[in-house]
Amino acid sequence: MRLFDLLVAGEINPDLILSGNVIPEFGQVEKIIGNAALTVGSSSAIFACGAAQLGLRVAFIGICSDDVFGKFMLDEMSRHGVDVSHVIIRSDGQTGLSVILNNGVDRAILTHPGLIAELRASDIADDLLCKAKHLHVASYFLQTKLQPDLPALFHRAQKRGLTTSLDTNYDPSEKWVGFDELLEVTNIFLPNEAEAKSLTGAENVEDAAGRLGLKVEALAIKLGKDGALGISKSQRVQVESIPVQVVDTVGAGDSFDAGFIYAYLQGWELKKSLRLACVCGALSTQQAGGTSGQPTLEDALNYL
Repeated sequence: MRLFDLLVAGEINPDLILSGNVIPEFGQVEKIIGNAALTVGSSSAIFACGAAQLGLRVAFIGICSDDVFGKFMLDEMSRHGVDVSHVIIRSDGQTGLSVILNNGVDRAILTHPGLIAELRASDIADDLLCKAKHLHVASYFLQTKLQPDLPALFHRAQKRGLTTSLDTNYDPSEKWVGFDELLEVTNIFLPNEAEAKSLTGAENVEDAAGRLGLKVEALAIKLGKDGALGISKSQRVQVESIPVQVVDTVGAGDSFDAGFIYAYLQGWELKKSLRLACVCGALSTQQAGGTSGQPTLEDALNYL
């Protein structure tokens, strides 16, 4: 018996979401905005909370400070049911922070990286791996100190009986290099359409899926409101999303990932797994922030 269904190795930072007339004016001009909310941020943490909401036993390892933002994140993740006892606290740095300026139709994001990039593969001990069934990594391009040894970490995890999953998120450099070795030890790959096309150089998502599907056990490409495209064991399946009144799309892809990983760990077939993932992603957009709208398993199953 393993203590955790899922171990997430990732970044820790809250989102400060400012909404309304948020376009700043310099010259010491003070503007009044409509709303401010401090919420759980970071792809990895939002994913972990979504997986715990579905009923998985989730542990998280990452690095943050003992400052107000770090304490907020650990308290919120714990409140969502995520085990944060393995998080590394460093008082010699600052927890990262993203300030999101949301004017209702578009957004700008200002990010202070802080300790986001500091987690290394060597921080993840074998005895922790042996407590989990599955290892998930997101925000690959932000976790720069994890990148070089991530293939070796995934290989180490698989040797100890874990399956692995990866959501790269976007590459700010747009170089998209270094994935041949990593995908060889990745069981589940979870890009969105733009990421899949950028990784492969394909002109359309179908070609991108065909190329990536040869490299991993299961591929699930997020298509936003158009649903998802998946490939597994020579199956190719596309499913639609569900109609919802969208309030905020922050973290929708991470909630999608949580749904897919839940289904994978239960041994569901590909089509049903994609349906659950799409439902989880869609339902999460009905409330502001990445975690407020994440469904329970009971909620999600009502739409399958």
